[in-house]
Amino acid sequence: MKDARKIKDLLYEQVARIGKVFSSPKRLELVELLCQGEKSVETLAHEASISVKLTSAHLRELRAAHLVETERQGKNIYYRLADKSVADLWVQIHTLAEERLIELQMALQKIATQPHDLVPSDRESLMKAARKGEVVVLDVRPSEEYLTAHLPFARSIPLEELRKRLGELPKDRAIVAYCRGPYCLMAADAVALLNGEGYSAIHLRDGVAEWAVTNR
Repeated sequence: MKDARKIKDLLYEQVARIGKVFSSPKRLELVELLCQGEKSVETLAHEASISVKLTSAHLRELRAAHLVETERQGKNIYYRLADKSVADLWVQIHTLAEERLIELQMALQKIATQPHDLVPSDRESLMKAARKGEVVVLDVRPSEEYLTAHLPFARSIPLEELRKRLGELPKDRAIVAYCRGPYCLMAADAVALLNGEGYSAIHLRDGVAEWAVTNR
């Protein structure tokens, strides 16, 4: 029985390694960023607003848990998720947190562009409308992230280029803007800009990771 207890403790200890890695807010943010595609340490540091040194330390933890992989390209080291299941886990964790934590629900309300942001149940009707050209699905992430993966029928106009490229968007159709997921503010900023310029825009909280999980 002693040996059995040791084995059982070891099993739980190994599973807990994943939980420990996901216990850091910044590591969660780095995982969300890597859901958009592979990125260099410098890019991740910039996007997460932390130093390259601290970013590298967090990435080492993720790599030790076999959640990310690396590849050297010239002088730079690029990181990517080890498997799509890592993105799935991130989506499952934040979805559970949103369902159970009132503090998180209240925080999300502060960044909602309007009370009725699109939710998962709207996806089928959204895709039908996009397919028919009745709405414009707008990806406001950096163009390299769009090229890696994007929602069906989406067109790319990065947020930093949006004001200069407003003329490319029709004013007679609704615009549905999305970015990296529910905690990304680029789509909310895009919707505010578009509505202020006379467009009819709404914020889709889902990013490519959330979309992939519920559309398999």
